[in-house]
Amino acid sequence: MKQGGLSMWYVYILECKNKTLYAGITNDIPRRVTEHKQSKGGHYTRSFGVNTLVYQEECSDKQEALKREAQIKGWTHKKKLALIKGDMKLLKEL
Repeated sequence: MKQGGLSMWYVYILECKNKTLYAGITNDIPRRVTEHKQSKGGHYTRSFGVNTLVYQEECSDKQEALKREAQIKGWTHKKKLALIKGDMKLLKEL
């Protein structure tokens, strides 16, 4: 997970047990997903539980990951689903 000696950062989306979507960032996807599933993640995932990782996107650094996370968190559920499905046409329309 390193490129040129630097840690890569990722934006990820988890599907919670109540079918909502949770977006976050990390530099270690497997560790972070495990933490969420063990109720050691954010307050939201502790409250609603986690089903599965449904999306991940590589970012060049933490700052880029934070910006992308904020963008995704501002989207509607429908727009997040379009991103997860890779439906770029629908994503641009929403």
